[in-house]
Amino acid sequence: MFIIGCHLSVSDGYLAMGKAAASIGANAFQYFTRNPRGSSAKAIDKDDIESLITFCLDNGIVSYLAHAPFTMNLCSDKAHVREFTHNTFEEDMRRVESLPGALYNFHPGNHMGQGIETGIDIIANVLNSVILPEQKVIVLLETMTGKGTEIGGHFEELREIIDRVTLKDKIGVCFDTCHVYDAGYDIVGDLDGVLTEFDRVVGLDRLKAVHINDSKNPLGSRKDRHEKIGEGFVGLDALSRTINHPYLRNLPFYLETPNELSGYADEIALLRDMYKSE
Repeated sequence: MFIIGCHLSVSDGYLAMGKAAASIGANAFQYFTRNPRGSSAKAIDKDDIESLITFCLDNGIVSYLAHAPFTMNLCSDKAHVREFTHNTFEEDMRRVESLPGALYNFHPGNHMGQGIETGIDIIANVLNSVILPEQKVIVLLETMTGKGTEIGGHFEELREIIDRVTLKDKIGVCFDTCHVYDAGYDIVGDLDGVLTEFDRVVGLDRLKAVHINDSKNPLGSRKDRHEKIGEGFVGLDALSRTINHPYLRNLPFYLETPNELSGYADEIALLRDMYKSE
């Protein structure tokens, strides 16, 4: 089954997201747990969550991906930012737990000149303090572009974080097609080679989700500018190979392209047409 969704807003409630996903032919969706560039989070309405769960069961929506806010920098050089991040992460773990089978994705962070090793240590320490043995949520490190002091632009950096996490069964990776391409991994010319390298360094068993995005910038640009499907440097052919690749095809795919709901509907239809049933 092809699992495909897009990014939706939780501001109108959880059930509203489910209805929006169903209206555009999606069977999955991603959402920010709170204001993506702030700290506020809407209070959890248990009735709304239960209504969403029932709606999804009735309408074939099978996957949810919660996304941490961009303001969350686990390895900041500022103590007050690290405290905010720790508290936000801890709170989000409890909030996302209310959705059965949900995944929680976050950007590893920017070390801000402290050095990659220091940044990785700080990230792992936070993860070890907030991930609990009893939780069902799987936490996903996102592959990044490596711009500036950003951690996660190399697969080895993700592996180093995972190696330092105690509860390894609670940690996975979200593979972003725009990010890895901008980081210098040639998914256009050698997708097999990139995934073989990922498997060697991190392990394909760690892959739990894919952000399916085109890129406004060429290979290795180390920027982070998503483009609509087929309108960027990655292109339709490479994205078609991505969604049909035997290592990826059974994972949930989430669009983060610069679109309104109608644009997501068009892209979902396009990707469904390109997906080859086994």
